[in-house]
Amino acid sequence: MTTNTTRLRNLRNIGVIAHVDAGKTTTTERILFYTGENHRIGEVHDGNTRMDFDPQERQRGITINSAAITVHWNGTQINLIDTPGHIDFNIEVNRSLRVLDGAVVVFDAVAGVEPQTETNWRLADKYRVPRIAFVNKLDRTGADFARVVAMMHDRLGVVALPLQLPIGAEADFRGVVDLLRMRALVWDKDDASEPPRVAEVPAELLEQARRARARLVETVVEQDDALLDAWLRGDEIPVESLQAGLRAGTLAGAFVPVLAGAAFKNRGVEPLLDAVVDYLPRPGETNHEDPTLNADPDAPFAALAFKVVADDHGAMTFVRVYRGRLARGASVFNVATGRNERISRVYEVHADKHLEKDELVAGDIAGVVGLKDTLTGHTLADRAHPVHLEEIVVPEPVIDVAIEPKSQADQQSLGKALQAMLREDPSLKLRHDADSGQTILSGMGELQLEVSIEKLRAQHGVDVSVGRPQVAYRETISTEAEVHHVHKKQTGGPGQFASLVLRLAPLARGEGIRFVNESVGGAIPREFVPAIEAGVRRAAQVGVLAGYPTVDFEATVLDGGFHERDSSSLAFELAAAAAFREAASRAKPLVLEPIMAVEVITPTDHLGDVIGDLHRRRGHVQGQAPRGNASVVTAIVPLKEMFGYIGHLRAMTSGRAQYSMQTSHYDAAPAREREHLVA
Repeated sequence: MTTNTTRLRNLRNIGVIAHVDAGKTTTTERILFYTGENHRIGEVHDGNTRMDFDPQERQRGITINSAAITVHWNGTQINLIDTPGHIDFNIEVNRSLRVLDGAVVVFDAVAGVEPQTETNWRLADKYRVPRIAFVNKLDRTGADFARVVAMMHDRLGVVALPLQLPIGAEADFRGVVDLLRMRALVWDKDDASEPPRVAEVPAELLEQARRARARLVETVVEQDDALLDAWLRGDEIPVESLQAGLRAGTLAGAFVPVLAGAAFKNRGVEPLLDAVVDYLPRPGETNHEDPTLNADPDAPFAALAFKVVADDHGAMTFVRVYRGRLARGASVFNVATGRNERISRVYEVHADKHLEKDELVAGDIAGVVGLKDTLTGHTLADRAHPVHLEEIVVPEPVIDVAIEPKSQADQQSLGKALQAMLREDPSLKLRHDADSGQTILSGMGELQLEVSIEKLRAQHGVDVSVGRPQVAYRETISTEAEVHHVHKKQTGGPGQFASLVLRLAPLARGEGIRFVNESVGGAIPREFVPAIEAGVRRAAQVGVLAGYPTVDFEATVLDGGFHERDSSSLAFELAAAAAFREAASRAKPLVLEPIMAVEVITPTDHLGDVIGDLHRRRGHVQGQAPRGNASVVTAIVPLKEMFGYIGHLRAMTSGRAQYSMQTSHYDAAPAREREHLVA
């Protein structure tokens, strides 16, 4: 076996993902301890975790930024990324999953499958990332392993395949039954330095374990015809063969292995690490996007930049190398910009510490310094062998705040700081409101904007005044409209002339803007068509009703005319912008508002109050279900009605309820709301 093949076989690039408060960071901190990366365990509640090293993360007790670290377990290198669970920072999960080979999804054993878990699961489906599940917090009151497995099947639509059964429940949880080897692993103490004790399966669990193992074997043998034949003959299937079948099924997405534990009590983490090595893919093993990206270190270089982090020393760009090598001092070709860039230094990342390296090879995830024009989603490649990797899709922001520097002296610093922040976080957007003269910062939620404003003050030293959060409305059209517009201007010298026929037609929600050129016969020279599209898109940024961006329409150029001397790109851009405004005004424009998917967990005796309050907020309750001794209400509610909701919910339920929400879709605002916005 060659050295390169051995190295790839002994490498895993994985992420830890979950809903907020499911225990991702706690699980990751235990992984660091067991792999020898840390000699003491950091705790979220103590504010001393290795992975949440940002001051705001430690202050708030949540993960805000995805953090990378390299560890080793039983001869295998694991590049691990701990991701945020809060929906406002979902871009971090998105870009991490884009470059990872596998993922560990952590579930709260009490709450089960939560809204953000579903969102992250769909992202992993999109990028076809194999997963294993870790049902955490089995020591908590109300924990139910079997119910979480059933929820995975019902809500996520997957075959959840337990590899373990918990021994003991809630405060008595002390170990797991290893179904593959039919043995018990028992943690007699909470001490992380004590390995599990191997014992016989408890008598009261023996029959349940036999049934669970039979289901496990039956599911696994379907992945291999030879195993299936042996099983049908009644042969005993060796554990090694079952492990090979488990790996094949996990990589193919046929099922998801499920493990059990309580990371805070240091129970179940070592078997989880074993499962990462045994069942998650090595680089190049499940490459769906391009068969040439086979993790060959001797092939032409190709990598994806998936994150940019700026600090006092400059910008570090995180890259995933898909093939070839990247040496310190090398020149690389940015496929997105068409320019060469030089790598000055290369680092293996250990959270907030960096270990300098001479080169990266295929399969590596690491940080590089020296890239000046590279942004999230850009492909870096060998100039002689360019390849364009799938970019990272950034969600549209739903909430705005107006910001301005408190002193004139901070004006220039504010602009520089905002550009650095936008480079780091592509889910933030910035625009200038021409009517008010304000700078508008847009993001995914109140928490993200709050964190960003604090970052301006703490990291960039810029003090700003901040307006109240506002909903990021959109506009659209509800019917077709066609206009013929002629732009003609004569000023004594060369004039301006452009003529075009433009048709606007509505598209389904979420389709964005589509531009089509159907002019024929040279009615409009080809070199002017990009200017027409630019004019339409520029005009669409300021809608005709209330000044919000217009979305979900198709603009089609049907015909036009030009003048040999007076026509220009500028003339056609101006004509297209004017034609768009005229057509949009005729196409029965609408205001769209963001609608949020809301989940409220409340004591059952407050259920009626919670549902009534959601109705008063123009919400539509979609369902309710028991969860332990509480009730879960799911609803869709306009974002405008959810500002300040947490304070009202706590007052209404004596502080006993909690909620989470994420963007569901945009929908037409009611007439009263539209009239208010237009006015």
